[in-house]
Amino acid sequence: MKEDNGYRLKKEIREIVIFAPQNIITDPPFTKLDLISCRNILIYMTAELQKKLLLIFHYALNPGGLLFLGTSETIGNRTDLFSPVDDKWRIFTRKESVSARMGLVELPLSSLSRGEGNLQRTAKAQKDKEIAIPDVAQRILLEHFTPPAVIINEKGDIVYISGRTGKYLEPAAGKTNMNIFAMAREGLRVELAVTVRTAITQGKDVTAKRLKVKTNGDYHTINLTVKPFSESEGTRALLMVVFEDVGSPSKQAVSGKAKAGSVSRQSQWVQQLEEELSHTREHLQMTVEEMETSQEELKSANEELQSANEELQSTNEELTTSREELQSMNEELVTVNTELQTKIDELTRTNNDMQNLLNNIEIATIFLDNDLIIRRFTPPATKIINLIPADVGRPITHIVSNLKYKAMIDDIKSVIQTRIFKEIQVETKDGCWYLMRIMPYRTLDNIINGVVIIFVDIAAIKQIELLQLDMKEKERLQEHLSFVKSIVDTVREPFIVLDAELRVISASRSFCQMFQVTPEETENRLLYDLGSRQWDITELRRLLANILQEIIKLMATR
Repeated sequence: MKEDNGYRLKKEIREIVIFAPQNIITDPPFTKLDLISCRNILIYMTAELQKKLLLIFHYALNPGGLLFLGTSETIGNRTDLFSPVDDKWRIFTRKESVSARMGLVELPLSSLSRGEGNLQRTAKAQKDKEIAIPDVAQRILLEHFTPPAVIINEKGDIVYISGRTGKYLEPAAGKTNMNIFAMAREGLRVELAVTVRTAITQGKDVTAKRLKVKTNGDYHTINLTVKPFSESEGTRALLMVVFEDVGSPSKQAVSGKAKAGSVSRQSQWVQQLEEELSHTREHLQMTVEEMETSQEELKSANEELQSANEELQSTNEELTTSREELQSMNEELVTVNTELQTKIDELTRTNNDMQNLLNNIEIATIFLDNDLIIRRFTPPATKIINLIPADVGRPITHIVSNLKYKAMIDDIKSVIQTRIFKEIQVETKDGCWYLMRIMPYRTLDNIINGVVIIFVDIAAIKQIELLQLDMKEKERLQEHLSFVKSIVDTVREPFIVLDAELRVISASRSFCQMFQVTPEETENRLLYDLGSRQWDITELRRLLANILQEIIKLMATR
């Protein structure tokens, strides 16, 4: 939903998300997550705490889940837990790690109370007691009846050790290194590397028989088996290396002699040499095949590199040509930009002049296009038509007008169709008069593209016209009164002329002579105020009131 400063998620989306505070150090983690975003938090923690949190993150994520760290954060040396997806944005994916499965994850328990913690420890002790016998039996079987073995990754790093492997592996001198190739004893290193590489390449079990391994100054014979884990076991990219001791040829020969009693020492020695020669031939044949395969791969890689080099050279030439073209286009764009900037400056000055002209002449002006859409208007136009700045772009037919003139829209359409301007005097609802001129809007190409409506204030002209009419009317009235008075003066009977308020308009000469008054003492005065109020008679008031009512009724019927 759009708001003043941005957007807000709708309620339907927020309802499908669970919001909860989470302390990653003390609270138990959520599980089966597809994404964990932990940005710019680990950099404030110690290295030891970071290692624990990375284990917790690995435990909480689904297989293939993503870990999103901050730009200044990294997984360190925990490449056995996560593999990079995007190094720049610090996005990593969860790897299937045996080290994380072997109980190395320390889940936080601080959120439990002391009583709950004791109950859990008691339950755990009871459970350990229940499974003590199977664990002991399994350990004894592994130590005495199962050949020693180690689990390694594709790089040879040891992730798990089963049984006693001291006769086959020994720690390398120097910095601690848990790589099986560095720890292999004399007589085992070359065969171990070849066997592991063959198992990875072929994806199946590979066995190297009767290898001579030197231990404590003596040689003993073993069989070496490398078994890749399948994807269905959830531990892809891991291998198991099994060491199996084999009895020495001398013991076998003695045993055979005890049984058969006819084999000489020379035959035993020849048989041993033949077995070693056969093994050496197999090893040599395997080495030759690997070398040939490597040569073919190197040859293919060399051809690909040559092809890529030619393509890069061609691309470089194209880039050089494109650079020259871009430089030429850049120069042209700079020239065009300068011209456009000059035109923009001229247009800005012209627009400023136009704006100042329209604002200072105080003439209401409205610009419309051919569809009667408002393009621009001056501030005085808002007094005539109810316009606001937001009305630009709206049809003028949607705007309320203050004019007592309903044919304005028809006149505008007529001017657009006939190209002939119109000039009309119009009046607003508050009594103001304007001269409305509707003229075609012509472009510089002499194309009619709308109309211009101008309202000129003619209130002063209207007042002058009204004054002229009043003067003429007064002159005519004065002439009429003089004519009436001349007629009245010829009448011998005294009488006076009254208006609707019983005020004396005129008195005859005979009236003035009879009642000894002058015209100035009678005209424009109430009848009842004449003289010493001798005309203020009740019967006369009643009679005149009846006459006025009759006159009003007579005018109403007309």
